[in-house]
Amino acid sequence: MSRNRLLLVGVAVAGLAVAGVGVTGALMDLPQDAVPVQDPVGEKLRDTTRSPLQVPNPQPTQPSSTSGQTPPAPAQPAAPNAAPGTPVVVTTPEAEIAAVQEDVPPEAEAEEAPKGPIEPAPVPGRRQRRPIAVIQAIDKVTAESMRFEVEVGGRPVRFNKTLIFSARACEVSASDEQTEDAIAYLEVGVQPRGVAVPTEARQIFKGWMFASSPGVSGLQHPIYDAWVVGCKA
Repeated sequence: MSRNRLLLVGVAVAGLAVAGVGVTGALMDLPQDAVPVQDPVGEKLRDTTRSPLQVPNPQPTQPSSTSGQTPPAPAQPAAPNAAPGTPVVVTTPEAEIAAVQEDVPPEAEAEEAPKGPIEPAPVPGRRQRRPIAVIQAIDKVTAESMRFEVEVGGRPVRFNKTLIFSARACEVSASDEQTEDAIAYLEVGVQPRGVAVPTEARQIFKGWMFASSPGVSGLQHPIYDAWVVGCKA
């Protein structure tokens, strides 16, 4: 009797564990609402009561000139004094170059050759990955705009009740690159909220977004616009 009771208790515990794992996986798949990111620099720039910066006007400087003096005229080349009837020998540039090349000894040409080992090309730097992508989204109908964070490989984030963002990667440019940039691989879908039967989100964007060119690589939708702003550690 006690053995059967222990078997029943073990089966019940195993069922509860499996159910807990399933509930946890379902909760991780559910999107969470977007939370705005604090942007103190942007708030200062958008402050209309801030007095503009006064820039002093530089005083124009007048060019110094000496009164009563005129600039000297350019010197004219003196014509060669040639006796009448004497033929003039004209030397062409090709003849001058050939004469100079004949006068150069072979030892001088050997000395001009570079000496020493050739330095190898530098190894290109590697981009650094970040765990959080910072996204800027705007609703063109209601003019609602928000900057929020999306965890790479974490729970999806919902913006304005319908737009769902999932981040797969986020990295910043290497130190040897000419332009500082942030690149994120995002998946964006549309899923209405509050419907009786939940449906799968319809994907409207999947690919890389570049912070340096939001107009080229960002999300362009009839209602929404979204682009990556940066990556956070």
